[in-house]
Amino acid sequence: MHVVEAVDLTKVYHNRYIALNALDLKVDKGMVYGLVGPNGAGKSTIFRIMLGLQRPTAGEARVFGEPMTPQRADLRRRIGFLPTNPALPRDMTPISYLQFVGKLLGMDRGEVMIRLTTLLQAVDLTSVGSQRIDELSTGMVTRLGIAAALMNDPELLIFDEPTSGLDPAGRRQTIELIRELSGSDRTIIIATHILSDVERVCTDIGIITDGRVIHHGPMAEMRRLVRQRTLSIEVEGNLRHFEQQLPELDTFGAIRFERIGSEFRISFLGAEPIPTYVQRVLDLVDRTGVELLHLNTGAHEIEEAFLRRLEEDRATSFVRASAWTTAQKLALPPANNGATVEVISEAIPTPDGIDVVDVDVDPDAEGAGQSAPDGDGDTEAEASDGGVLHSGSP
Repeated sequence: MHVVEAVDLTKVYHNRYIALNALDLKVDKGMVYGLVGPNGAGKSTIFRIMLGLQRPTAGEARVFGEPMTPQRADLRRRIGFLPTNPALPRDMTPISYLQFVGKLLGMDRGEVMIRLTTLLQAVDLTSVGSQRIDELSTGMVTRLGIAAALMNDPELLIFDEPTSGLDPAGRRQTIELIRELSGSDRTIIIATHILSDVERVCTDIGIITDGRVIHHGPMAEMRRLVRQRTLSIEVEGNLRHFEQQLPELDTFGAIRFERIGSEFRISFLGAEPIPTYVQRVLDLVDRTGVELLHLNTGAHEIEEAFLRRLEEDRATSFVRASAWTTAQKLALPPANNGATVEVISEAIPTPDGIDVVDVDVDPDAEGAGQSAPDGDGDTEAEASDGGVLHSGSP
């Protein structure tokens, strides 16, 4: 059973903005899943649907094997959620806020006190437990939000841009905290556009762009999308002599390289570990008498893989769209009197009771935060019973 599953998940706002485009997603138990994509890709929309805070236009979202709807407070009680830059009640203290969250979750007072003291210690906020929240740093507020998400000891944790707005020290502390939370039976989903965070903490990754997941799989598979066992080196001096000696870096000459000015990108095809090849390169630098200016062993390979997948997706988008439209035409009945079939509108299935014209506000789209006219009722208030939103004032 998948902890989270989305099948053909589609969300259209105002009948003009497609936030999610027949998205498929599967997250298994115990994963630390990184949902990576640029701003506006649809990450926050996915989370709102997964939490039952918005209805999909089409498709289905399942959590713990059951359909998620605004009425499923029982499922939401099993989830902990941290929104981007949580706006916690400024006049409360960490202690009073966690007491409030525990009360919302229906926990008895004794259980609440035990849980909050443990969590404040875990997120390193014990010393500021009685200070007003508006006196805390951004990193402290983020860690308090994580503590609130953990009050009910949830099976599933969802973090939306947990390191947004943090300084390097705050980012590192937050990532370490997430790493400590992983393992055993807990599943964690992290949405971010900071790829180095994903590489440090996630076991699996999904790349989302334009409302679709264009790649998903283990982190090891993601790394294989780029040139593996590759390093770049920039040297100065007798470059020709250095270049002539490069095949000797492998016993069987199993290397490829390209030269751009004074920089060499060397790919090792042999079976020996990369540290061995790095040492041979350094030995070659000494032997040929060139001066080493820069050496990079691929620290940014995840960024390269991410950009490569986006480029590949853009390159095939027109072909894919044409194939999809053709398939829909073949599946539709002939139009009467030779009229043109409205392929797009007919091809998007609409669940019973849900109008395809959604009028709620897209958190990923430009203009989010404006009041929505009456429509299908996709509001936070609608789904707040027993809810997991611990980001607003009581």
